[in-house]
Amino acid sequence: MKPPRHSPSRWLSLLALALLSFWLGLAGPARAEYGDIVINNYSDAAGMRPVVFPHWFHRVRFRCKVCHADLGFQFKAGGNQINMLKIIDGQYCGACHNGEVAWSAENCNLCHAGKPGTPTQVHESTLQRFGVNVPSSPAAAASGATPAAPANKR
Repeated sequence: MKPPRHSPSRWLSLLALALLSFWLGLAGPARAEYGDIVINNYSDAAGMRPVVFPHWFHRVRFRCKVCHADLGFQFKAGGNQINMLKIIDGQYCGACHNGEVAWSAENCNLCHAGKPGTPTQVHESTLQRFGVNVPSSPAAAASGATPAAPANKR
């Protein structure tokens, strides 16, 4: 018998299937969706793919204050100086991604799943859709640089 469409066991099965496909490399690089945040402050320079942060996924589970007040995330893509040492030390993402609350930092490809060279940005933001160039980070704003246009327009 198939579990009901919205049952917890069905959702857990789908989540397990999605994670398995990422671990086996079947899904390839993740494609950011509208509202996801691509974080690439340090990734390209370190030879890693950018992080695709599924903001919507976290937002349906937590109130804004959990991350933006309690954990100190700024309300700006690229506004935080997040690196792996801080995460391993329990700061930023590492407050939950510690192997107890959520998977730990050793599962690199679960987060570092973006297309190399994608600038830090709120993916497919309203400003980008109107063609407004928004600096991707404080360093880019200071230098006058602007992010590249999104590759896949819908």
